[in-house]
Amino acid sequence: QVQLVESGGGLVHSGGSLRISCAFSGLSFSMYHIAWFRQAPGKEREFVVMTAGGGTASADNVKGRFTISRDIAKNTVYLQMNSLQPDDTGVYYCAAVHVEHARGPISQEGSYRYWGQGTQVTVSS
Repeated sequence: QVQLVESGGGLVHSGGSLRISCAFSGLSFSMYHIAWFRQAPGKEREFVVMTAGGGTASADNVKGRFTISRDIAKNTVYLQMNSLQPDDTGVYYCAAVHVEHARGPISQEGSYRYWGQGTQVTVSS
């Protein structure tokens, strides 16, 4: 059974940085595609960034500002967020799917089987 637990959210000023974490519980961590999604108040959840097999992909609105990384030894995925803007405010969710079950576009929620509870990130102007 896979469990994902996000942490590290908080309040940051516009232009600031924050790193959030996703702790993975389960087997074969390296065999999972891991993604970050976010949901702003009153909006649908949207894809942010993902990592799989050493490669990464990110949404256009975070390219050059957000970086995803995976620490195999700690079973943890990090999202480093720089140059944060108020539009980055939202609940950030970690999602995972085993490579054998990976289907569909990486940017779609339905492509992932496991979700964390989310961590709130608030960027003040």
